[in-house]
Amino acid sequence: LIEQLDQDFKTAMREKNETVLSTLRMARSALKNKQIELQAELSDDATAAVLRTMVKQYRDALNDFIAAGREDLAEKQKQEIEILERYLPPSITEAELEAICRRVINEQNAELKDLGKVMGLVMKEVAGRADGNSVRSIVQKLLEG
Repeated sequence: LIEQLDQDFKTAMREKNETVLSTLRMARSALKNKQIELQAELSDDATAAVLRTMVKQYRDALNDFIAAGREDLAEKQKQEIEILERYLPPSITEAELEAICRRVINEQNAELKDLGKVMGLVMKEVAGRADGNSVRSIVQKLLEG
């Protein structure tokens, strides 16, 4: 994943694509910082986790820009999110996520008080293909209903 990112960075430099270049520069910087923090080479999973964190931060910023009425910055942020998402495994659909949640709830004979336990098992299974907020809302809805 890091090699693909570096390759695309070089291509963006040759093509003088500033948006891609600045986004990949930020990603490479975040990955380098994580590598220094862990004092080890990053696996593809760890790399994807760093990129997912960046996408989440960019989405938060996007929402802030939209709320502030800054369409110019919001559009730039959308482009940066799209660039980073190219390097992430495809997200799981809502229907697939709900099916996994149902199965885990049934396997555990879970009740509402087991929300945390069920969430942990589901999050382990979806491994970064879904965010915690959507998992929580689906699990809570299924346990309550």
